[in-house]
Amino acid sequence: MLNARIKLRHLQAFLEVARQRSFARAAERLAITQPGISKAIRELEENLGAALFERTPQGVALTQAGLTLLRHAGPAMRALEEGVAAVGDTHRGDRWLRVGALSTVESQLLPEAIRSWHAEPDGQNDVGVNVVTGSSAFLLSRLRRGELDLVVGRMTEAREISDLAFEHLYYEPLMLSVRSGHPLAGIAPLEAERLGDFPWVLPPPQTTLRQQVDSFCVRHSLTLMSQRLETLSLPVSRRYTLESDAIWVAPEEAIAEDLAAGRLCRLAIDLEAQGGSVGLCFNASMEASLAREAFCEVLREVSARRGFGSAT
Repeated sequence: MLNARIKLRHLQAFLEVARQRSFARAAERLAITQPGISKAIRELEENLGAALFERTPQGVALTQAGLTLLRHAGPAMRALEEGVAAVGDTHRGDRWLRVGALSTVESQLLPEAIRSWHAEPDGQNDVGVNVVTGSSAFLLSRLRRGELDLVVGRMTEAREISDLAFEHLYYEPLMLSVRSGHPLAGIAPLEAERLGDFPWVLPPPQTTLRQQVDSFCVRHSLTLMSQRLETLSLPVSRRYTLESDAIWVAPEEAIAEDLAAGRLCRLAIDLEAQGGSVGLCFNASMEASLAREAFCEVLREVSARRGFGSAT
């Protein structure tokens, strides 16, 4: 039974501080004073008999007890919010599926799955899909808090996945590509040292995809030039690559159409041996909805039908 001294305001304060990593920002978001939110956290910690946050140079961080509470309180609060919202939605029939999408599935898998799902004659076409993009750390933290129903993409290397459930779909390799007519296009074999003479388009630091790039550079003693573009945006990366001599680090799915059309060329050097595992990530503490289960089945079917990546 829930401790009667633990109130809804305590959990709201805890979740907002966990989200913002700052008492001041959390207080601002909740429209209360900073002493007020500090008092709420202190009362919650006293009721639980455990410290939930510790101060760091970057703000505040969750303790192990805080992480444990977050794993359960986030989905529980979200379920409560959905229950309240569902009462109002009953008259309108509003239903939503919240999906986190990494760049490895934005171009083909996810759009095709949504089209297939909405085309099915089993009532799913009245369920809206809200897609949130970003880094794996950002999306998995939202999934852990119950703010997303699932996350799709390549994320098995992410540290944040440790306490979440992951289902493998296929392997997706990262590739090095350049525009047609690039000085390195068509050279085989290609020496890694030549890659340092051109600007790169690559994922930002602290992302799982960037870890693979950094590992490649270490293996080949390669130093990248300072002129580079760091982004997770596929449209920005694509346009910059097509109009410059940049080398683009991209998932195979993102460049497949341009490769087939001859607009981009794959360089004759492998960034990684097999590729990363693309799949579905869930918060096991959240009750699975029928909509989520149906959509996941469509994702599995599309993956198998299109033969994405290597065989599973």
